[in-house]
Amino acid sequence: MRARWLGNLFLVLSLLPSEVLSAEQFQEQLTLRPLRDGKLAAHFLFTTLLGDATPREPDSLSTDDESQHYTLFPLALGQILREYAVTELHLTLNAGNWGYDRWGYPEEPGVSTGAELWAWMGDGAAMSVDQRWQGLRNALAGLFCASLGSLDEQRTTSPVITFQPEGSLPNWTYPHQLRHATLPSEHVCTENLTPFLKLLPCKSLSGIAALLNPHRLFDADWHGLGVHVLYRQDAGVEVRLTFQAILDPVRLSYDRRRDWSFRSVFDRAIDQACPVARSSLVRVKLPVEQSYTIVPVPTSMDDEFATFDIRGPLDVSMQWPEETSFQYPLSRDTPSLLPLSIRRTLKASTQYEAQLSLVVKNNLPTEVKTSYLEAMPWLLQFYLHTLHVECDGVSRDDLAAIVSYIAPVPHSRPSLMQVVLTLPPKSTLQLTMDVSKPFLRYTEHPPDAQRGWDLPPAVFVPFSFGNKSSGALDSSLAVPKRSTRIYTPILLVDLATPDFSMPYNVIMMSCTLVALIFGMVFNLLTRKLVVVHVGEEPRK
Repeated sequence: MRARWLGNLFLVLSLLPSEVLSAEQFQEQLTLRPLRDGKLAAHFLFTTLLGDATPREPDSLSTDDESQHYTLFPLALGQILREYAVTELHLTLNAGNWGYDRWGYPEEPGVSTGAELWAWMGDGAAMSVDQRWQGLRNALAGLFCASLGSLDEQRTTSPVITFQPEGSLPNWTYPHQLRHATLPSEHVCTENLTPFLKLLPCKSLSGIAALLNPHRLFDADWHGLGVHVLYRQDAGVEVRLTFQAILDPVRLSYDRRRDWSFRSVFDRAIDQACPVARSSLVRVKLPVEQSYTIVPVPTSMDDEFATFDIRGPLDVSMQWPEETSFQYPLSRDTPSLLPLSIRRTLKASTQYEAQLSLVVKNNLPTEVKTSYLEAMPWLLQFYLHTLHVECDGVSRDDLAAIVSYIAPVPHSRPSLMQVVLTLPPKSTLQLTMDVSKPFLRYTEHPPDAQRGWDLPPAVFVPFSFGNKSSGALDSSLAVPKRSTRIYTPILLVDLATPDFSMPYNVIMMSCTLVALIFGMVFNLLTRKLVVVHVGEEPRK
């Protein structure tokens, strides 16, 4: 009887993983794009779908949550999502500035320099959204070994116009709220990649993740990772783990050629497929010119991509046989790959006053409308009445419509400005505004105070490109099929800094005096004073 009971138990345990596995799906994909400047854009995408799952309702936080049993879904991340009732989550850690004019739109829009975190959460729990937001960023900081705990209320805003939900929001009786924060000084490194790989079912042992070699990825011209959690109403909860990098095969080659392979750019190859992946694909974007070769033969090919289905060892390579060495496009007349070219600067003549300048160029022959977001820490305060707009040297204040503006609160809340800009065809729009740089408390300065403060980037979302059916658009420009974000490079501001050498000198002198006085008092208390006769014979 006991043997029969054990046999039934083993049978149930053997059937359980397959049932759970059917509700969870894992897919991986690698997209490689040769760029016109000889570089190679790599986009790793790992998607895990938890079928028929829904986000946790905030009003259930007062009771114990049901036990979570996952097979492929990352448990560490799932527990955080359930603990703080997060409906949608986006976290990116990037190093470097993405060159939109040279590289076009990225595969993942979140390419802001440093750390960026934003989430949609339902407002209906005993804990407020701000309390759950604080717990969420602290939990993610511990999970990914990043300084996300610094994204406090002085950096948190709610720019709902720019950051719309990318998934579905449950139809609850209470509304959802957005929380967004950036930390430009945070960068991605090996200690962030290690916990990132632990969230994958095959880790970096097999499949496409085996190519994530930190020695090569962190040597790239640009690199960054992202964690995206969405709720799809008809499917379930989806987690997308992404890693993007801009590699330079020309710099890695001895003869300055742009030929590349897995071995040359990643120093690794795929030995075997991930056994739990429902699909494992490598997609290579085919160049416009026809003088290239790709090895091995793709599984399928169309006019745009060559696709490889990973079923065993794989090492893809692409060569340009007719090129002896790659010539970089050094001409300034090289057209931009984006409809908009943006330049943002901060001009300052004193340590108290400055001017924020924004130059936006419309490369299209049609009118373009875009939203413009500035979420600035309180240490840079806007003078909104000085906002001035010029179009091709002519004053046109009517081309900027301020949607919302929230003034900063010193030491407490950042400023938030959302503007809709209208750019005429083939025009250049210049926006200027005076700003002030207030004095900080000496305890608020960072350890490297003389370096300055990193300011977050501005964010643009083009949402109207005029009449695109007229056929007048330049074919070389990449007009997005969906709304995507454009980030400007971060700015460095120099604030008035006190002379930190004076407190240092006072501390050193005080410590020296305390040490001397303590030494003398200690000697007097512990030493025994006796009379010593020198040169006299001892008495018998």
